[in-house]
Amino acid sequence: MNLYLVTGGSGLVGSAIKAIVEKGEKVDGETWVFLSSKDGDLTIRSECDAIFVKHKPTHVIHLAAKVGGLFANMSKKVEFYRENIMMNDNVMECCRIHKVEKLVSYLSTCVFPDKTTYPIDETMLHSGPPHPSNEGYAYAKRMVDTMNRAYAEEYGCNFTSIIPTNILCTPFTVWGSGTPLRQFMYSEDLAELTIWVVREYHSPEPIIVSVDEESEVSIKDVAMAVVKAIDFQGEVVFDTSKADGQFKKTASNAKLRKLKPEHEFIGIEEGVKKAVDWFVKNYDQARK
Repeated sequence: MNLYLVTGGSGLVGSAIKAIVEKGEKVDGETWVFLSSKDGDLTIRSECDAIFVKHKPTHVIHLAAKVGGLFANMSKKVEFYRENIMMNDNVMECCRIHKVEKLVSYLSTCVFPDKTTYPIDETMLHSGPPHPSNEGYAYAKRMVDTMNRAYAEEYGCNFTSIIPTNILCTPFTVWGSGTPLRQFMYSEDLAELTIWVVREYHSPEPIIVSVDEESEVSIKDVAMAVVKAIDFQGEVVFDTSKADGQFKKTASNAKLRKLKPEHEFIGIEEGVKKAVDWFVKNYDQARK
């Protein structure tokens, strides 16, 4: 019997993984538990340990994190660093103590160096400082990669990490010029590949989960896809008084393509349409 414990299970990616499991990705002998913040504060060691004692997981997908937008990251660097460090440390150590067979943690492309060449790949994670706007969060996430390798070397733990690019599901407010470039993928694509990683990918080295480089689009392109999907007839305004953040962080998915070449990603327009349709349907129940 394998018990898969998903921290941050009520969030965007956790909800997508739950949907994929319920559609038939669950196999015989598997039980899935999706946690939310109501189940305990992972920054507190005793509460984290209590969760592991209660559920006795064999596999953990660690999605929970302190996250926020550009301006939150710029103004609360200490909090983004400390809370993520404490959360990640508690989860990793509990996985070791409770002999979890596999831990998959989530990083982000913001962990990569600000000054770099493109496309970025998994080997470039520590080759320079991250963008200063989110360095608190980025350095905390980088340490997950460092500790994955340390736990493997010292204790033989099977810990690894996924580095996803931007994810589509809920709507957004357009701040900035719209010119920065990003790779977007639909949340259920990421969910399917996360399940594949926890079952099949056994290396402490991180793996980038992303659409292809040629699928990179501007923020303006995404905004206009939302406008089209929702049939918005009003004026579209880009608030250039707001910062754009890092211009691009193009990621290479060559490693993923080599290991799982058959995966077909949902395209940007289809993904945005699915996201918009979900939002319209669930607007009354969505968190405001």
